[in-house]
This record gives sequence, structure tokens and C-alpha cells, in this order.
Amino acid sequence: MSDGKRDLVDLSHVVREGMTTYPGLPGPVIEDHLSRVDSRGRYAPGTEFQIGRITLVANTGTYVDVPFHRFDGGADLSEVPLARFVDLEGLAISVPAGSPRSIGPEAFEGLEVTDRAVLVHTGWDRHWGTDAYGDAEHPFLSAAAVDWLVERRPAVVGIDSVNIDDLADLTRPAHTGLLRAGIPVVEHLSGLDRVVGREFRFHAAPLAVAGMGTFSVRAYALVDGQD
Repeated sequence: MSDGKRDLVDLSHVVREGMTTYPGLPGPVIEDHLSRVDSRGRYAPGTEFQIGRITLVANTGTYVDVPFHRFDGGADLSEVPLARFVDLEGLAISVPAGSPRSIGPEAFEGLEVTDRAVLVHTGWDRHWGTDAYGDAEHPFLSAAAVDWLVERRPAVVGIDSVNIDDLADLTRPAHTGLLRAGIPVVEHLSGLDRVVGREFRFHAAPLAVAGMGTFSVRAYALVDGQD
């Protein structure tokens, strides 16, 4: 039974200069647009500011994909309602160690997923920041699992792996099926072990950028406390 208190759980990776998110994509460049030293000549003595500049591909850190990412004419970041990304009832399921890489519909069987943020904890985030993170042996959702989910219409589907699809499958059935159905995808989540089996509200809002289908998010959960 909830005591009215809620834990705040960060489910995102930190974005750092030069980091690798997805193999082959460039890391972000983080620099000063206006340095503190240069700002001193613009303000009163003792007053200084820093204005930063970041150059990054949209698929950096923890990020959300919307239909435009996969489909020409699909809804872009500015067109998907904010309600699809914030204050969602969350459901986190854990894939047992030693399970097949291909996560099938049996992982969700008996669970109510409609209109919920369905997050898949595989533990792959333990490899973040290493070459192993981009290994082709990563876990992913099978096409059958995607079909099962699409039938039941979750609000969002997320995973803590390098890709929700098998890197070897260039048809990308998970992205294709979910985004065709208008279901956003959140990839590169972290710390999902902290929300598995708990009641929580999920938030992962991207910037409302017209003409783009992917952007970084600060994903987090507000988890109900326990007596």
C-alpha cells in the first residue's frame, strides 16, 4: 500500500563529450559558445555566464523514436502529442538471465499493456560505455512480440539494449511495426531493475522538433512508495 511518497528514478544515460551510443554514429561535441572568461567583458565585475553549444546526432544517449524516424510522412517530434511521453502508467518486465536473445510474446503474457509504458529490462545497460554494448549478440524484441504488443496498443515501448531490433535484421521489424502503429520507442534505457515489479509513472519527453523523428530524452520514473 502506498504511503503517498514517491521515489524518483533516473532511467537515462548521461550524455558526455565524444561518447558512443550506437556503433558507427559520431559522439557529441560539447563546447562553449560563450565562455565564462569571455563573458566577463559583457557584464558587471563579478558577474559571468557560460552559454554552451552541443553538436550531436539525434540518436544520442537515451532517446525516443517516433513514426517519422521510420516513415516518410509519419508524425514527427512536434506532431506526437506530449501525452504520449509523460505521466504514463508504467510496466517494467525483466527478461531472466540466460533467456534467448529474441524476446517473444510469452514475456508479456498475462500482463495488461494497453495505454501503458512497457519497458523491457534485459540488463544490457551493464555494458554501456564499452565495446560490448554494440555487440550483435544483444537482446531484442521478436517480430511476434511486436505483433502481440501492437494488437494491445501500449502507449510507449522501451528497452535497455542497444537496439529494440536485431542488428542483423535490416528490415527492422520492431521499429517498423511499433512506429507504423504510432507507438513511440525508447531505446538505451538504464536502471530498469529499480522499477521492475513496482508501480510507477513514466516520463520521457523529447524536444518538439519539426522535421525530426528521434531525439534524446531524460527518461525517469516516479515510483510509488511502500509502507
